[in-house]
Amino acid sequence: MSWQTYVDEHLMCDIDGQGQHLTAAAIVGHDGSVWAQSSSFPQFKPQEITDIMKDFEEPGHLAPTGLHLGAQSTWLSRERLELLSVERSLPVIFWQGSGGITIKKTGQALVFGIYEEPVTPGQCNMVVERLGDYLVDQGL
Repeated sequence: MSWQTYVDEHLMCDIDGQGQHLTAAAIVGHDGSVWAQSSSFPQFKPQEITDIMKDFEEPGHLAPTGLHLGAQSTWLSRERLELLSVERSLPVIFWQGSGGITIKKTGQALVFGIYEEPVTPGQCNMVVERLGDYLVDQGL
C-alpha cells in the first residue's frame, strides 16, 4: 500500500459513517519530508516541522507562540492527552475557533489531521491516533 493510500483511505475517510471528513491530512517524516498528503494540506516550512518535533521532546516549546503550519494557520492553544500506555507518543492537539489539528508522532513520522466543525476534536483524534498507532506497531 502506498503512503498516499494511507492518507486517502485512513485519514481522509468517512468518519463514523456520518459523511464527515477531515479538512486535510498528511504523513510527514521527522526530517520534514512529505510521505503523503491531501491536496488541501498547507504548504509548510521546514522550521515548522522542526518546532513540532521539539515540542514532542520538550512539551511546552510551542506554548508561547502557538503552532504555525503554513501561511494559512496559526493554532494558538494546546492540550496533551493522557494515554494509558506510556510507550506511545502523546498526540498534541491545537485549536483555533471552530477547527483544530491533531498531530501523532510515530517512530519515523508525524501524522497530521486538520478538522473543521462539524467534525469534533475527539473524532479527529480517533482517526489520527488509529493510523499513528498502526504505524508504531509496524515499526514506523
